[in-house]
Amino acid sequence: MGNDTTPEILILGNVTRDVAPGTPDGFTFGGTATFASLAASRLGRRTALVTAAAHEPGLSGIFRDIDVEVVQSSATTTFENVYAPNGRVQYVRAVASPLVPADIPDAWRRAPMVHFGPIAQELTRDLLDVFPSTALIGATLQGWLRAWSPDNGRVRPVAWRHAETYLDRLDVITFSAEDLGGDMVLVEEYATRARLAVVTENRHGCVVWQHGSRRRFPAYDVEEVDPTGAGDVFATAFLIRYGETRDIETAAQFANCVASFVVEGRGAEAIPTGAMVGERLRDGSLRPPGS
Repeated sequence: MGNDTTPEILILGNVTRDVAPGTPDGFTFGGTATFASLAASRLGRRTALVTAAAHEPGLSGIFRDIDVEVVQSSATTTFENVYAPNGRVQYVRAVASPLVPADIPDAWRRAPMVHFGPIAQELTRDLLDVFPSTALIGATLQGWLRAWSPDNGRVRPVAWRHAETYLDRLDVITFSAEDLGGDMVLVEEYATRARLAVVTENRHGCVVWQHGSRRRFPAYDVEEVDPTGAGDVFATAFLIRYGETRDIETAAQFANCVASFVVEGRGAEAIPTGAMVGERLRDGSLRPPGS
């Protein structure tokens, strides 16, 4: 495609190295930007990604069908998950440079859909002003809802700084109660202030908030193997389908369907094609209420 061609969807956010003992390289690539861009591409949309990272030869193989602008950084954002009896503890081991407006190629600024996928506070409010008012802009909030200790890198949930300034421009936001440490007061605050908010609830599907009302959409009934990346893929699929139909029911059902493939597989390889999604939309079963 090239930097002089406008994509159908543009993804912004830093890819990550996720420490993974036992793998050949000792890590896997991840992050919202990785899962979102791969999902958009596999669903057949012309996709571009702007990200910051150190020199990472392995990225070219992952993003074969995606046009990628890599802003060179001294480090690649790196996470480590430590599993203890009382749950997972997450650590930030390195942080790449933040993205700035000058990093976005001119032709890509005309993309009709833009997805903000921050992972570690690398996307600031001024990036929203790069795009015309006609662009449909979505965001997964996760990377704006975390901070980490300067001493040991331990991650903790935080409130979204300057949320109102972002919500003035964002068309769709996607997040979970877990992103906010289970703070349901903040969940309701962000959801009611947004133009359109989708709160994901893992095996229970999602709740869509719009114009002061909310609707629940059940997940597909599949066996969960590894939910990593499912929320990021869901958010991207919802934005794409909502952009095409402007119908929240169609978008939610589509996104739940796409995410179901990720849940029942492992990693980005489980992201489905459009044909696979179409078949499950026709023949798949939804999870019964309360299950």
